[in-house]
Amino acid sequence: MGQFRSYLGFLLILMLAACGKAPQKVDFSSQIKPIINKQCIVCHGGVKRNSNFSLLFRQDALDTAESGKLAIMPGDPDHSEMIRRLTLQDPEERMPFKEEPLKRQEIDLLRKWISEGANWGDHWAYVAPKQIVVPKSSQLFSGIFSRPRWEKNEIDHFISQKLEQQKLEPSDEADKSTLLRRVCLDLTGIPPGLERAEAFLKDERTDAYERLVEELLTSPRFGEKWASWWLDMARYSDTKGYERDVYRNIWRYRDWVIQSFNHDKPFDQFTIEQLAGDLLPNPTDEQLIATAFHRNTMNNDEGGTEDEEFRVAAVIDRVNTTMEVWQSTTFGCVQCHSHPYDPFRHEEYYKFMAFFNNTRDEDTHGEHPNLRTYKEEDQQKVESIRAWVRNLSGEEKAKEVQKFLTTMEPKYHPHDFDNFVNGELIDVKWLGIRNGGSARLKNIDLSNKKYLIINHLTRDTGGSFEIRVDQLNGEKVANVKLDTTKKGRKAISIALKPTAGKHDLYFIFHNTKSKPSSPVSDIEWFAFREDFFAGNANLDKEFLELINQKVENTPIAVENGPAQHRQTNVFERGNWLVKGQEVSPEVPQSLNPFPKNAPADRLGLAQWLVAPENPLTSRTVVNRIWEQFFGNGLVETLEDFGTQGASPSHPELLDWLSIRLMSQHQWSLKKLMKDIVMSATYRQASKVSEKEFYKDPTNRWLARGPRVRLSAEQVRDQALVIGGLLSEKMYGHSIMPYQPEGVWQSVYSNARWESSKGEDQYRRAVYIFQKRTSPYPSMLTFDGSSREVCQVRRIKTNTPLQSLVTMNDPVYFDAAKSFSAWMVANGNSPDEQIRAGYRKAVFKEISPKKLEALKNLYDEALSSYHSNATLKSSLMKEGSDEVAAMTLVASAILNLDETLNIE
Repeated sequence: MGQFRSYLGFLLILMLAACGKAPQKVDFSSQIKPIINKQCIVCHGGVKRNSNFSLLFRQDALDTAESGKLAIMPGDPDHSEMIRRLTLQDPEERMPFKEEPLKRQEIDLLRKWISEGANWGDHWAYVAPKQIVVPKSSQLFSGIFSRPRWEKNEIDHFISQKLEQQKLEPSDEADKSTLLRRVCLDLTGIPPGLERAEAFLKDERTDAYERLVEELLTSPRFGEKWASWWLDMARYSDTKGYERDVYRNIWRYRDWVIQSFNHDKPFDQFTIEQLAGDLLPNPTDEQLIATAFHRNTMNNDEGGTEDEEFRVAAVIDRVNTTMEVWQSTTFGCVQCHSHPYDPFRHEEYYKFMAFFNNTRDEDTHGEHPNLRTYKEEDQQKVESIRAWVRNLSGEEKAKEVQKFLTTMEPKYHPHDFDNFVNGELIDVKWLGIRNGGSARLKNIDLSNKKYLIINHLTRDTGGSFEIRVDQLNGEKVANVKLDTTKKGRKAISIALKPTAGKHDLYFIFHNTKSKPSSPVSDIEWFAFREDFFAGNANLDKEFLELINQKVENTPIAVENGPAQHRQTNVFERGNWLVKGQEVSPEVPQSLNPFPKNAPADRLGLAQWLVAPENPLTSRTVVNRIWEQFFGNGLVETLEDFGTQGASPSHPELLDWLSIRLMSQHQWSLKKLMKDIVMSATYRQASKVSEKEFYKDPTNRWLARGPRVRLSAEQVRDQALVIGGLLSEKMYGHSIMPYQPEGVWQSVYSNARWESSKGEDQYRRAVYIFQKRTSPYPSMLTFDGSSREVCQVRRIKTNTPLQSLVTMNDPVYFDAAKSFSAWMVANGNSPDEQIRAGYRKAVFKEISPKKLEALKNLYDEALSSYHSNATLKSSLMKEGSDEVAAMTLVASAILNLDETLNIE
């Protein structure tokens, strides 16, 4: 039988040769990998290796199986155990085990693949994008549909090619008012004002649309819209999460994101600053704030929790988030075992984790390290101290003192105290002292030491410190009683007894309470050369005042120094308590190599992510931005470019845009967005015929324009714009719009939802306070994220709750009431008022049928209010019956399908 099949194959080759065509080789990625993933990998992959046989990597697949046989013998399918087991009749032996047998075509394909050498090949996403030639639409396309060419830029040529293949015809361009509203909502998240809309609709210049696009790209509203998109991925929240879920002061990171988008910060720089801003030379405050991206992890500071367990949980979150946000890779499962479908080995997870495992932060109440933000007058004190130290001891010392004042992070953090360097800032962390304890600094030159500065944190326990030299009962050089009447961090200066030479310093804590309510949990010691402030008592005083100043702290990332370097080990089966081999920072071998001369830290990792050779980063950001405009990505699974993810609908276009973003646009997202919105593809009308819908129901081939529901933020912001209430105030502390009583029920906390006053009540949704365990209800109802973990794609839902929100939430009622007052003022009759309102909402004239329906609603409401004053007062206390009736009409307009969708 095998000889007969080989003979048929030979005949086929002869026939193809006679036709002048050579037989095509089997493609592993598109033909073989789908069969393996569907039928084989569950039992023979990265999780299970039944019979010691795995198909995840070629070298594993070609190894001898547990039976002693070779499952795959390249070039010899007839002696490959895999083919034999696939074709057996006995279901107890046939593979897949006790499942339906493979189809004959699938087996033949596998046989052909093995006969050709069983070459593995790379999945499309793991091959770096290469230069793509823009296709030219054939004359056949225009001939079939008898229409002029519609392409406006290169994007359209790629789309035309696919439409031609699918025998689909592109749609006409959307009317001007539809296009106006669409592009405004897509680029800025809000519709235009009525004056701007009327100006555009009257503009007959050929470049009117491009002028509008340029205006929107430079609008401050642009950054607010796109920050909402990014903050889902950054899992930004104003609280720490877990059960206590208390406040976290991190809103400056949100503002940094808004500013970065508005300034069109190149995406490679945007990446580097968030992942490693602290490792840049002389980082600015803004670059340090950017590192809060990975301080957005949840923090469990409840009593009795294990700090190291939750520190590890935060590091794991950083690993998974980084790979999901920048690489569209489901890396999380590699924590416990090799990836079941994609080429990532278990140990590679921990090599990648080593990049993140050396940050200074720990899962403690204070969330150190923080960037301290001083008031303007206090910032001047910082500059005075810096200038004094610079003149006295040079620029490097001045930088160290300034860093200490702005981050409370000294230069050295030795775990063993042998690494203390005389004259530098030091930090000794002393944990778990209850009824007494001691610590030692070795070999300290006290000849020039005048005092030590201690920064300590106490928790309802009294006590004192002695500082002795050379031994616990040696000569006492200082003694200080701790002020423990209040919780919190306080710095004090300790005068030292003059002592010549080098000595070991012993710090002894005496607890004055027999049963303290809680331990002294965190004590940091900072030593200075005495001449830092010699002869300048005022600066010495200001220095201590600044340290003790109650300031707003933003959690940031800071790398450990050499003395505190953390060791990273493989966790056996993902269990952080069971440590395997030690590993060093490395990136997965299946992706691009680590850049030469790059440091093996977060900075080097960020440079690796945005290297031109990286196959995933540029594709990922292009795909995600495309999804924001069209409702679906070129790859539908935004979070997964792996072999189990969706295939790209337009792979050549994806790669062309990726290369263009990196090379021509120098990572400018605004230029990429302009390419998209200027295309004829984007500008198509969204209407679809029944026939076209049947051929392409999800608009995969883009024969029509996008039609998508507004995001949670856009639904709210649009209502406020139409109602004339939206505040243009930017930045600052998060706001708390109206929320019913009882929504927040925080344990271990007196935190309450305090409704914002004045215009803050009507600021944009991006500024709304984000509480992880209790997200703002209307945002959650419209599919907003709780921000507990990274979310790269919101799955849109349609539920009755959404209509209840937009009809009854006070924000929408306030918008409707204000909108109705405008309608009444802009028409001499109810008909005119309704026409004006509809025009303001969607920039189109209302149809007679809708006008009739809304006029009937108005008449019925007005009749009811005339006859029942109580009914009207239940809606609104002030205003005429006419305004009350028109308020219901305004609410109805805000709830129309065309209002809540981008067409």
